[in-house]
Amino acid sequence: MPPDQADRRHIGYLITDVARMMRAAFDRRARQIGLTRPQWQVLSRLHRYPGITQTELAEMLEMERATAGRMLDRLERRGWLVRRPDPADRRVNRLHLTAEADGIQAEMGRIATEFLDEMMGGLADEERAVLTAMMERVKQQLQAMGPRGAKEDAP
Repeated sequence: MPPDQADRRHIGYLITDVARMMRAAFDRRARQIGLTRPQWQVLSRLHRYPGITQTELAEMLEMERATAGRMLDRLERRGWLVRRPDPADRRVNRLHLTAEADGIQAEMGRIATEFLDEMMGGLADEERAVLTAMMERVKQQLQAMGPRGAKEDAP
């Protein structure tokens, strides 16, 4: 089998390639409503976890707190989020979507559902359920492995 065909059958290659292709296709759809994928991710997280802090959001999205802050500033200028003081700690702001962002979120949900249905269109419902279950198990295994520390990585 030629090398490129062997690569295509390797599970690591397939997962990476599918993820890359999903991101690219999803980016095209997000741009239709004037969003970048990172903005989409922020709005989705704030919709699912209203009142989280900037630090919590940055951790969820695996980005630097300052990077998250700049993105939040842009979304706030667009009128899509508000920062409200934490009643227990004046140093902390809680993040909330505005009514306008809730409308954007609804459109995002419609686009995401259509995208997944189109992407998974070649799979029967049972196959989709099995794939989802298997990916959840792989994800759980990776989470159980935890982050690798410098000590573990040392020869």
